Amino acid sequence: MQASTTATTGARLLGRSWLALSFAFLYLPIFSLVLYSFNAAPSGVAWGGFSMRWYAALGQDHELLSGLWLSLRIALLTACGSVLLGTLAALALVKYRRFRGRTLFAGMINAPLVMPEVIIGLSLLLMLVSMQRALGYPERGWLTIWLGHLLLGMAYATVVIQARLTELNPQLEEAALDLGAQPHQVFALITLPLIAPSMASAWLLTFTLSLDDVVLSAFLSGPGATTMPLVIFSRARLGISPGINAVATLMVAVVSIGVVLASWALARAERRRTQELAAAQRNP
Repeated sequence: MQASTTATTGARLLGRSWLALSFAFLYLPIFSLVLYSFNAAPSGVAWGGFSMRWYAALGQDHELLSGLWLSLRIALLTACGSVLLGTLAALALVKYRRFRGRTLFAGMINAPLVMPEVIIGLSLLLMLVSMQRALGYPERGWLTIWLGHLLLGMAYATVVIQARLTELNPQLEEAALDLGAQPHQVFALITLPLIAPSMASAWLLTFTLSLDDVVLSAFLSGPGATTMPLVIFSRARLGISPGINAVATLMVAVVSIGVVLASWALARAERRRTQELAAAQRNP
């Protein structure tokens, strides 16, 4: 009995230690980035004291601010478009089990998930160059970057939303149809509220993927359309400066606040839905 208890305690200690090391491996680099954004020294590797000078200097860095605004705009459009197209694709794959070309359609949706971004970027670049020569449009810029990010984001959004749709109880929609609801009412009142958490998760995921993408942006960008990751990547060749750490810290703060608020909103909506279901069961 004592040996079993000792083994259980040792296994629990080993698991906690491994978990702590994993979290340290993931988050210590982010913590060091935030710390060195307050570094007074111009070098990003030597500590020269606490200072806010690099945050104040961001207001004069027009190239970085322009890239940040462009990245936020593209990420916002990518997240919204990805969720919309991903929801439609997931509904087609889940609700319609058999239709001509379903296997090809599913393969095309999942292809960006397993294909290297270099190949995707090169393929899109060749297609867009051919279109520009034949039609004169589109020129490489924010629109072409958005199209590339939308292609990748739609694949991720489809997988997330499809997983939620697969878990839904079809009897809920069938009961609503039997009670006289129209298909669009069933979707708006039954299906959409149930998949809303997965849509929010897909939105956050695709927003983050678009915000920090380098490979597709490098292939599809044009004159006057340089995203923030491309600006940081070009400057990193000359050495990381505390100014880059400062803008990265601001991005970490914005994303963290967004994730916390979204998680709080989703948890609150789930609690409300659970309470409503419990009340309905108590008062049939």
